[in-house]
Amino acid sequence: MANKLEEARRIINEVDAQMAELFVKRMRAAELVFEHKKEFGLPILDQKREDAVIERNAALIEDDVLKGYYIDYLKHTMSVSRAYQYRMQNGLSVAYSGVEGAFAHIAAGRIFPGGSRIPYGDFRSAYQAVVDGACDVAVLPIENSYAGEVAQTMDLIFSGTLFINGIYELPVHQNLLGVKGAKAEEIKTVLSHPQALSQCHDYMMQRGMAAKESTNTAVAAKEVAEQNDPTLGAIASLETAELYGLSVLEANINKSNENTTRFAVLSKVRANSPALTSTVLMLTVKHEAGSLANAISIIGRYHFNMTALRSRPMRKHSWQYYFYIEIDGSVQSENGQNMLKELSHVCDELKVAGTFAPHAEI
Repeated sequence: MANKLEEARRIINEVDAQMAELFVKRMRAAELVFEHKKEFGLPILDQKREDAVIERNAALIEDDVLKGYYIDYLKHTMSVSRAYQYRMQNGLSVAYSGVEGAFAHIAAGRIFPGGSRIPYGDFRSAYQAVVDGACDVAVLPIENSYAGEVAQTMDLIFSGTLFINGIYELPVHQNLLGVKGAKAEEIKTVLSHPQALSQCHDYMMQRGMAAKESTNTAVAAKEVAEQNDPTLGAIASLETAELYGLSVLEANINKSNENTTRFAVLSKVRANSPALTSTVLMLTVKHEAGSLANAISIIGRYHFNMTALRSRPMRKHSWQYYFYIEIDGSVQSENGQNMLKELSHVCDELKVAGTFAPHAEI
């Protein structure tokens, strides 16, 4: 029985290797198809052509049961080919959580200036869009220097299948916005996200302004523009002011000028570039005394400098935690591989969540 299983796996491995080569060859042909369609202004989807290809190729399969699965396989392959052509047509599709003008929208635009930014209602939806293939990458916040880690993003990275391919720092400057002709001293009520209101609390208290919470800074700015009330203000970015036709009544009103949000770029493929010199590890340790200390000791013994260590509770197990660790260096080296091997002996779960270039400010 074991010999049959080993033989089956050998055949599958051989076929998979051949299919990988053929997949690349097919996608190169798809590039030529796209160039032709672009030149003559033809749509990417040609349903009649796809139906004819499916009918012709399905006839090559004699087994009626397998034929149905093969048709599904062809449809999926064509869907992947179309997605690739759409990417060539529209650029990289970037999922983010929020609305146009929000800080995530700004970050996505600065990281991928030629990409198409696609908004989603929450972090999970933006993340899932990449998993499902609707978008190429997601840009999600992982930490704010004022408010701390973004727990939901951390949890998605730990439990999901996407990799961190970059971490970028976006300095957050909060500004008081109002309609054209409004004056800062006339503003009585200020709309914004609770975090932005908190950051600018001292400024508003000194001027006797009332705070009103909104779902995010861009939504607040949009509401101010729509109401056209000179006594109503919003706290948001300069980009948002321009987007909704508002005036900047006073700039940089947040309490701390050190307010920075770190955004992670998440992709299906883990990048492996010499420029990416920092690594994110996520792990759980055995429920034994000293297990976390052992894991940290192993990282140090292999001369990796640990730059961040955070713990998060595990949803499925009360009073148990996973750990998010950032280290300087790549684990692709022999030294890194040896470290991972030794870590695996003291960890229940160990995941290389991705690599990034440190200190990448946008």
